[in-house]
Amino acid sequence: MTRKQAREDAAGQLTRTAVIDAALQVLEDRGLEGLSTRAVADRLGVRMNTVLWHVKTKARMLELMADAIVGGIDYAKLPSAPRQRARELAGRYRRALLAHRDGAALAAGTYPAEPHTLRFADCLVDALLEAGADEEHAAWTAWTVIYFLLGLVQEEQAAPDRLDDRLTRAVDADTHPALHRVAAHMHQGAFEDRFTYGLEAILARLPE
Repeated sequence: MTRKQAREDAAGQLTRTAVIDAALQVLEDRGLEGLSTRAVADRLGVRMNTVLWHVKTKARMLELMADAIVGGIDYAKLPSAPRQRARELAGRYRRALLAHRDGAALAAGTYPAEPHTLRFADCLVDALLEAGADEEHAAWTAWTVIYFLLGLVQEEQAAPDRLDDRLTRAVDADTHPALHRVAAHMHQGAFEDRFTYGLEAILARLPE
């Protein structure tokens, strides 16, 4: 068997799903900075070209990984009331991101038009439409919810304690009087409360 034949045989034995599963394992072990197609190939025990045969590029691999993360959302027992359904979907999306190391940072850099991502977006938009939003409002509200969650979860998955100290040292009562007044409310914790507050602020613009 030639070397080329051996590579093709290895590629044929793998599936794209197996490659993405391995990539998610590398993400868990090394974080987003340590993720590469070579690291995934090493995890699988194959050549890097074999991984690329399935995912083409690292950017494409990241898109498929982001879609797989969204694929962790459970759609069972969603509330029938549309506003509550939108809230629940947002909460499940947040938990799906939190279930993977650097999940939000990975997803924020992608734009996957893939089955799991499309299913989630369709369910969220459907809830917003049923709640009374027109087509434009529903689309933009869905984007706003997703952007808000990607930003919040990135912060939640970072190093909040270190960021707290940085803010405390940087804010000066004379130089930043307004920030100093609200500093006690700008700490990096309380993510559950901040999630609820931010989501309600977004959904408050839906028709009554």
